[in-house]
Amino acid sequence: MNRRLPPLYALRAFEAAARHCSFTRAAEELSITQSAVSRHVRTLEEHFACRLFLRSGRSLQLSESGRLLLPGVREGFSSLERACATLLGEDGILRMKAPSTLTMRWLLARLSRFRHLQSGNEVQLTSAWMDVDSVDFNLEPFDCAVLIGNGNFPADWEATWLFDELLIPVGGPELAGQAPWTAARLAQAELLHPTPDRRDWRAWLRRMGLETKVSIRGGQVFDTLELGMIAAARGYGVSIGDLLMVAEDVAAARLSLPWPTAVASGEGYYLVWPGTRPGNERIHRLSDFLRMEAANTPLPDVTVLR
Repeated sequence: MNRRLPPLYALRAFEAAARHCSFTRAAEELSITQSAVSRHVRTLEEHFACRLFLRSGRSLQLSESGRLLLPGVREGFSSLERACATLLGEDGILRMKAPSTLTMRWLLARLSRFRHLQSGNEVQLTSAWMDVDSVDFNLEPFDCAVLIGNGNFPADWEATWLFDELLIPVGGPELAGQAPWTAARLAQAELLHPTPDRRDWRAWLRRMGLETKVSIRGGQVFDTLELGMIAAARGYGVSIGDLLMVAEDVAAARLSLPWPTAVASGEGYYLVWPGTRPGNERIHRLSDFLRMEAANTPLPDVTVLR
């Protein structure tokens, strides 16, 4: 490259100062002095022959030039961090992304068991809310992810199916032991919606032939399965859940299944990862373990429509 780039330390100081809108806090983060941050920023301003910050008393704001520079600098440091993490392998740690409800209801306990099986099985899990499950391995710092989908993933990914999504109505423990509900009773109940678009109730009702008998209008709307199931457990209504993820709570009488018929949504949970990165043998080991755990998870005795 023939282009002359400014010093890396100056760009780092600029990025930290821009993020905090403070030279003092940037200095604390970088373990240098405030005057050093100021010198590094001045180096950049001399390099580009423009002001990067506007100072007014104690207030620090980016100039127009600073706002133009910042996104590229942030993306550059993110790319450097990902490249270094890939080669170093984070000391053998797998970095995983997973939906928040799956994490709390099933995955966390399995990863704890996986870690204790033998050394070298460390997994660093990031639980994320995802309205539509997704991961970008080029932009996000993850080695693998658990996503819900139909198995149609990018060609350069590897994927292992873990279990199908089986939707089923869930209610509070006070409903346990009662006769299975009828369409009339379900129509009178307070439906809890774990997705803003109400897609889970809509899919279950359509498969059951009840979409003209039970309205999905009204009712409390949440943005995760977890919140819907918590509200149901506390007696606020009937939510829709995933059969595997409610299995332990049903067995422990924390949740009940007022209509014991589960419907396959046509999607499933998959462990996915880029096929071209080093360290895939550790992911294959994790993949085999999670697949066996899913297969051995006891499910409530219900009718399943596929």
